[in-house]
Amino acid sequence: MPLSFQELPVLKEEPTTRRRDRVFKRKASQQEKLDDLTKELLLTDETYERVMRVLDEEMTKGLGKETNADAVIKMFPTYVHHLPDGTEQGNFLALDLGGSNFRVLLIVLHGKSVEMKSRIYSISDDLKTGVGEKLFDHIADCIARFMEENNLKGMQLPLGFTFSFPCKQHGLSKATLVKWTKGFSCEGVENEDIVKLLHAAIDKRKDIDVECLAVINDTVGTLMACAHKDQNCKIGLILGTGTNACYVEKLDRVELWDGETDVHEQVIINTEWGAFGDNDALDFVRTKFDRDIDSSSIRPGKQVFEKMISGMYMGEIARRAIVNLIDEHNLLQGELTLELSTRDRFYTKYVSEIESDVDGRYKITKNIFRELGYDDIDAADCRTVQYVCSLVSARAAYLSSAGIAAIINRINSPEITVAIDGSLYRFHPKFRDLMMEKIEELINPGIKFKLELSTDGSGKGAALVAAVAYRMKMQQLST
Repeated sequence: MPLSFQELPVLKEEPTTRRRDRVFKRKASQQEKLDDLTKELLLTDETYERVMRVLDEEMTKGLGKETNADAVIKMFPTYVHHLPDGTEQGNFLALDLGGSNFRVLLIVLHGKSVEMKSRIYSISDDLKTGVGEKLFDHIADCIARFMEENNLKGMQLPLGFTFSFPCKQHGLSKATLVKWTKGFSCEGVENEDIVKLLHAAIDKRKDIDVECLAVINDTVGTLMACAHKDQNCKIGLILGTGTNACYVEKLDRVELWDGETDVHEQVIINTEWGAFGDNDALDFVRTKFDRDIDSSSIRPGKQVFEKMISGMYMGEIARRAIVNLIDEHNLLQGELTLELSTRDRFYTKYVSEIESDVDGRYKITKNIFRELGYDDIDAADCRTVQYVCSLVSARAAYLSSAGIAAIINRINSPEITVAIDGSLYRFHPKFRDLMMEKIEELINPGIKFKLELSTDGSGKGAALVAAVAYRMKMQQLST
């Protein structure tokens, strides 16, 4: 549980009488407003259990042949059936296209040993919102530059492509983009085969020999990278700019499956759970801040769950809550600066940094508010801001936990490892502990679980999927 407001650290040095009054004698209206905020953001265990039940129902709809069309959680089968077994060998390229960065990687596999080289390339806003052909031409150019720099020109290399947007898979190396998210809106890409677009851009160049054997999203890559060393890994989770989860499902529960049923027993399902709540199923937990953020977003009514917990939105939720207190003259003497009044100006990293500010002097918090245009912020206001941030981040961690607990219960194995990647999980000082606490409370008795930070899942994981696909391809050719 997050600390109550009264449990937060106070200024250690003896304050002046005037400052003492401001720190310790909050007006009744101030405490009342904080109590109202707490009621909105600090949800009960019964509420999180309801979130689990509703999510499980929505997942079942997504897997059903008759119900998938109307389901908001699409539960896409990925065509990834096999996890790494530690025998994979060779050189593989990987591409990682997500919300913040685009990378090209070289992965050298020697069984359990992995060597990696990578380079980050920028994608301009013009490329994100322009013509899709130009985006893929840029990707092909980056591949060629990377191969030139690493003396790979002339080599024939298999490639795995982490494409972290909602896709409908038609095969391991065939996936159509359902919709852009994370600020991308390139025309001519939605409803098109991503691998065909990539190969078309590569073939235009005629100077590199690369074959994309697998297209996955970052959750699958995260799962695969962890499964390379932990055979109990059955769930992949991203908590970063966006959020999504995947897991290993029994094939006989996947009515959507239209491939071979007598060859495989399981398949990784890409849930696309960011869309949970797009049908109003989460209205019982949404606050006015959630609704305001959604209504002013690029896609109102879409990715509702993601907008409640991911790094792209968490700072803005906190900002709106803080501004609400200021507007009621319950914080910062009712003064609102231009910076703090600006949408998205209160970064999610501020939430993490403010919650790390635990010595009672609030040096970090005061520095952040100087950046936001405040010459001085006293300890009482620092405590209030920290409390608001803790409410917002705890709700995000607990909602994520409710989702993971629902999947753990669905798999129902004795031991399950959850592979997690993403800047929110990596850098928030309390996110892991909050998730451990809540998942333990929500899962079925007798199940043991671990949360494992997956190192470079979106890069290494894509190469591992390609490596497994290459291994299976070679085995089939030899029989």
